[in-house]
Amino acid sequence: MANTAALRGKRRLSSWFETWRASLRRWLSGRSSVPSADLDAVAQEVFDRLTRYSDQTLAEYPQSYLFHIAANVVDEWHERAGNSRPAEDAWLKLLQRESDERAASHVEHTLVNEQLKDAVSKLPSRQRDVLMLHINEDLTYKQIASRLKLTPRIVRRDIARAYAQLRCELRVVELDVISSV
Repeated sequence: MANTAALRGKRRLSSWFETWRASLRRWLSGRSSVPSADLDAVAQEVFDRLTRYSDQTLAEYPQSYLFHIAANVVDEWHERAGNSRPAEDAWLKLLQRESDERAASHVEHTLVNEQLKDAVSKLPSRQRDVLMLHINEDLTYKQIASRLKLTPRIVRRDIARAYAQLRCELRVVELDVISSV
């Protein structure tokens, strides 16, 4: 008995599919949110959802349920399409500009590093050694003095002179860059 009811329900659904498929496709094609390539898939989804309703619910007005379900499916497809839509030109241009800025920043960073390395290489060896221990190993003047067998006063003086020389050297490089522009 349950099998005959299920069979009857399937036949009725098949009948509705044949009867209303064309009108449902026309109605769906009138919605700008449903691409024509997706019309059959959306229609199939609508009829699939219709099968989930009980016979008692569908008995009086099956066509109205069909189009109500179709409206819900169209809204869902529109929302999905909005989430997977290709990026807008403005967003792509912004992304490109950010990429260009990062590249320019990377180039500037590399240029500054090269200039700094060049300036450090021009320091007298002891000043360079003292400065590198202070910067790279974060040693105090006293620790540097102990390691290099110097007084803390000499270490402080060498660091001050190294920084002064670096400022002068990098200022000259900056002026050269500005004058070449």
